[in-house]
Amino acid sequence: MIPVLSAAQAAAWDERARLEAGIPSRVLMESAGRGVARVVAREFGADLSRGVIVAAGPGNNGGDGWVAARALQAIGVRVLAAESAGERTPDCAANRVLALATGVEELPAGTPWPAAGLVIDALLGTGAKGAPHGAVGALAERIQAYGAPVVAVDGPTGLDLSTGEAHGPVRAQLSVTFGGPRRGHLFAREWCGKIVVIDIGFPAADPTWPELANDQWARTILPPLRAMMHKGDRGRVVVVGGDEGMAGAAIHAARAALAAGAGLVKLVAAEPTVRAAQETLPDALTFITALGPQPEPDVMSSAEWADALIVGPGLGRSPERRAFVTRLLQSTDRPAVIDADALQAGIGHWGADRGPRVLTPHPGEFATTFPDLLLSPVPSPGEPALSGAKGRGERETGGMDRFAAATAAATVAGATVLLKGVPTVIAAPGVTSFVSASGNPSLATGGSGDVLSGIIGAFLGRGVEASAAAALGAYAMGRAAEIAAAQHTARATRPADVIAVLPLVW
Repeated sequence: MIPVLSAAQAAAWDERARLEAGIPSRVLMESAGRGVARVVAREFGADLSRGVIVAAGPGNNGGDGWVAARALQAIGVRVLAAESAGERTPDCAANRVLALATGVEELPAGTPWPAAGLVIDALLGTGAKGAPHGAVGALAERIQAYGAPVVAVDGPTGLDLSTGEAHGPVRAQLSVTFGGPRRGHLFAREWCGKIVVIDIGFPAADPTWPELANDQWARTILPPLRAMMHKGDRGRVVVVGGDEGMAGAAIHAARAALAAGAGLVKLVAAEPTVRAAQETLPDALTFITALGPQPEPDVMSSAEWADALIVGPGLGRSPERRAFVTRLLQSTDRPAVIDADALQAGIGHWGADRGPRVLTPHPGEFATTFPDLLLSPVPSPGEPALSGAKGRGERETGGMDRFAAATAAATVAGATVLLKGVPTVIAAPGVTSFVSASGNPSLATGGSGDVLSGIIGAFLGRGVEASAAAALGAYAMGRAAEIAAAQHTARATRPADVIAVLPLVW
C-alpha cells in the first residue's frame, strides 16, 4: 500500500517508526538522504558533472540534504552547500559535520554561487506552513533566481504539503518524498514537477489512510479471464441514456465497457442514438426507449438481465428523466454507475439502499448533488497564493478539500463517490479511500466522463467491489490517457483515442 498523506499523518508515521518500530531517527535520515542521491543520479546524471548545490535548512529536512550531499560527494560529484541560519536539530548538525568532513564544500553566506548543474532544495519539510521568511525565505528566493533545475526534498519550499497552497518561490523539476505522496503534491503538481516516492523503511502504513492506485495494485484488482469463459461470464452491462442529440455520450460509455472486457453490452436509448449505435457499434445490443417517466417493461427486464447498469450518459435533465431514473434504480439491486444527468435525481432516488451505487460527479455536479457539502475551489494552476490567503483545503468559502468532501458525500449518500479532478478521490462508507493521480489534461474534454463510466461498469459487471471498481476505472483511464497523449499530444487526444489504447493498459 502506498498511502496519500497529510502533514499530520506523515509526522505520525515518522513517530511510529521511531517509537514503536524502534528505528532511530538517524537511520531514517540516512535512508532518506541516500535515496534522494540515488534518484538524483538516475534522473540528472548528465548534469552532475557540473556539480550540485545543496540548500540546507536547520531542521531534519536539511539533515536529509546533508546526507544526500555526502552520498553524491562519495561518487565523485562536486557538492557545495548553502545553509540558512538557525538552530540545527541534533541529527541535522551531526550530518552536517559528516558531510563537511568528507569534502562537501561550504558556500559562505552572501557569496556568489558558482555554476552548477543542479540545486537540491532541502530547506523545509512536510510540516512547513505559510510563506517562507527570514534566512530560509532569502535562500529560497536565491534558489529560484539561480535558474538551474531544482530537486526538492519532500516538496519545494513554500508549498503547504497538506493543502497544496503554494506561496512560492521555488518550483521543482522533481520532488522526492518518503513513504507516500503528500496531498499537497497532488493538488499542486505544477509546483512539484515529477514526484518520486521512495521507501526508507517505515512500518506498514495505517490501513485507514487513503491508498494511491498504481500498476501493482491494479494488477491485483483487474478481473482475470479464464479459458472456459463464455460471453455471459464476462459481465452483462446495460447503458441507459443517449437522448436525442446526445448519442455520443451513451455510445462512448458502451464502447468503453466493451474495451474494458464486458462480455455483453446493451444500449437502452432514444431512437436516434440506437440508430447511430447500430451503424457505428455493431457489438452492442440495443433497445429503443422513450425515456419517459415510466420505464417500459423491456427496460426493467433489461435491468434485471444486467450484471451492472450505467445510468446517465446523455440522458437529459427534464422532470420526466428524474422520474425515469428513480423508478429504474429503486426497482433493482444490480450495481449501478450513476453518472452525469442521472445525478440530478438526487439523494434518495438512486436506490442506494437496494444495491451498490457508484456516483461520479465532477466538482460542478458535486455542488448540485450535495449542496450542503461545500467543496473548496481550486485556484488557477501555477498562481502562487497571496500573503495571508487560505489554502486549497480551506479557502475563503470555508469549503472542504476533496478528500473530506468525497468522504462526507459517501456517508450522506450511502454509496461510493468518485470525485473527479486532480487528484480523483474515491470514497465509500466503511472502507479505505482510493486516490488516482494518473492522467493528464487530455481528459479535460467532453466525453471523458462517459468513458470512465463505461470502464467502471465493466468491472462492476465482473463482480469487483464498488469502490475498487471505481478506483480501477479512474486509474486505468488515466493510464490510457498518458499513452494516448504520447501518441497524439495531450492537446489533440480525444475520448475515442483513450478507448483505442486501453488494450495497451491491460
